[in-house]
Amino acid sequence: MTTSHASRAGTLVFDGDYATLTFERRIGHPIQAVWEALTEPEHLARWYMTRALIDGRKGGSIDFRTGPGQLHVTGRILAWEPPHVFEYEWKVRPWQGMPHGEDAIVRWELRQEGEETLLTLTHRNLTRRSALGAAPSMHVVLDRLAAHLAGVPFEDFRKRVAEVQEQYPPREEGR
Repeated sequence: MTTSHASRAGTLVFDGDYATLTFERRIGHPIQAVWEALTEPEHLARWYMTRALIDGRKGGSIDFRTGPGQLHVTGRILAWEPPHVFEYEWKVRPWQGMPHGEDAIVRWELRQEGEETLLTLTHRNLTRRSALGAAPSMHVVLDRLAAHLAGVPFEDFRKRVAEVQEQYPPREEGR
């Protein structure tokens, strides 16, 4: 089942200097297949562009090199409830492109609904600047997840991010 591009847009809620980014997507695959795509390094390498080390358990850890720029993200796993909930810290040390680093929380929730899986992604406590950049990028990453599970080719990442950017506030608002 294909949904319109607009219905796949995420929401950004700002609270001062921080934001919460939320996406809800219906994926036409069983919950176990979606769980594996979210938690197995060989899957994450393809659709999430991530080299991942995951110690899959509550209290375990994640160590990601993610995205086109291979951003280094570490954190502790806060919830590990296969195949329904995967929540972890999203910690990025300060660097030139992110002078204050990042100390956020990512939560993936899955619920089987008939033949589909309802996926809810919540990325909390993002800095305003990071949230404005992450919104269109995560939109495209979730498109890539669906394509990966369907076995279809990915669209050009940067081109697609530019196309969906109009559905989100401009990055200049974060400066």
